[in-house]
Amino acid sequence: MGEPEQLEFARERHALFLEAMASELPGDYASQEVNHLTLAYFAVAGLSLLRELDRVNKDQIAKWILSFQVFPETDNELDNGQFYGFCGSRTTQFPSTNVKDPCHNGSHLASTYSALAILKIVGYDVANFDSKALLSSMKELQQPDGSFMPIHIGAETDLRFVYCAAAICSMLKDWTGMDKEKAKQYILSCQSYDGGFGLVPGSESHGGATFCAVAALRLMGFIQVDLASNLREPASIDVCLLMEWCLQRQAEDGGFQGRRNKLSDTCYAFWIGGVLKIIGAYHFIDHGALRGFLLSCQSPYGGFTKLLEDPYPDIYHSYYGLAALSLLEEDEIEPLCIELGILSAAL
Repeated sequence: MGEPEQLEFARERHALFLEAMASELPGDYASQEVNHLTLAYFAVAGLSLLRELDRVNKDQIAKWILSFQVFPETDNELDNGQFYGFCGSRTTQFPSTNVKDPCHNGSHLASTYSALAILKIVGYDVANFDSKALLSSMKELQQPDGSFMPIHIGAETDLRFVYCAAAICSMLKDWTGMDKEKAKQYILSCQSYDGGFGLVPGSESHGGATFCAVAALRLMGFIQVDLASNLREPASIDVCLLMEWCLQRQAEDGGFQGRRNKLSDTCYAFWIGGVLKIIGAYHFIDHGALRGFLLSCQSPYGGFTKLLEDPYPDIYHSYYGLAALSLLEEDEIEPLCIELGILSAAL
């Protein structure tokens, strides 16, 4: 599992790739238009890790992000069951008039997380806008079992949206938007027999779900950092099994798989690596082999591919490739606040 010596970190290529993505997305991303804010997060956050935010107009980005925020027209509308956060795109903000009784509020938890993360990265003070409607309406999305719906018109509930809610409250420094104890109990119910976390109770352990669980518990203050250094201390989760499951995900090629019997995938170097960092077990992995895997996933066009054999990069794996290298403390990459997914300097 040694690191190929000839591979180098192609910083300038990655900066050019993300700069282009921040300006105009290729046509292949048209089907993801509803996730426009999240795609923007990957581009802006990636540039920030490369110390290249000067390539974009930060004030213009902040103004664009704020244009997606939804407000109630009157105080009485705060009780109408709608979520007043950020829409993910113009189509969710202004639905087609052909739709019968269209809901003109497509606010979504994931889009709201992405919006706040971008605003913090570009230096906008999130205390400058009124978050009362956002937080009070977000609390209505929490279900009796502690999980969250991402949007008020109804959708699946799982750990992704519990994490989004916790990250939103953390960035706003206001926890009135959720019942932390209920959220904690839901998260604990998702830990599987093998130590990882599934997206919902009883489901297969998954790298992304495991990150959402551990990061949310950390943000809410239910677990401390470096849990692995003192396994005799009581903890709300089974740390030994969690650590074992995460460490078993590093494959022979040095990368991390998201689930058992899957190929190594660039993004899981962050999702699972981040969990190991939070619990204080990152030093147990083969750092050189992981770095070699990540550098092998660099595209000649800039950015990172999902798998070793993939021909083209994508914006999602490009950001998480950089985030994973940040965990490895790559010289040319900024330190990352793991739990929030933004550079530490933005806090």
